[in-house]
Amino acid sequence: MCHGTTTLFAALNVKTGEVIGECLPRHRAKEFIHFLKTINRTVAKRLDLHLIVDNYTTHKTKEVQAWLAKHPRFKLHFIPTSSSWLNLVERFFAEITGKRIPRPIFTSVAEREAAIQDDLAKHNADPKPFVWTNTADVIIAKTARARVVLDTIKVGNQALESNH
Repeated sequence: MCHGTTTLFAALNVKTGEVIGECLPRHRAKEFIHFLKTINRTVAKRLDLHLIVDNYTTHKTKEVQAWLAKHPRFKLHFIPTSSSWLNLVERFFAEITGKRIPRPIFTSVAEREAAIQDDLAKHNADPKPFVWTNTADVIIAKTARARVVLDTIKVGNQALESNH
């Protein structure tokens, strides 16, 4: 039983492995801007910030664009659809989810959020940057092989659909 939901917004410093994280009730432009303000307060003003984000509509609203226009040190880079593996914060989400979040039964959203904040604090007590274990050539080759398989499946499914 979940007893409600929460949205974890997180920003991963790829150089240090530190994570800025914040639980908010929903995933709308309003909450995204709130999180951008948190990042703005937390990170030294002298630094430009390059955020890798998915193509979720929330990241592209007029409100977000207006906020970004007033904060030019923020630069959003959108990853292609179906390529979340390119965004290292997604690896962090998988890690935090696999370690603790799905296992216990939480009796409230507040209890779930406290567990998330506890995990963030433990992670940031000894952060480590993610290190790719494959070269770019190996990753590109694997991606190309996966694309061939997906295209084969897609063609096969289309053939099945046309036979019915």
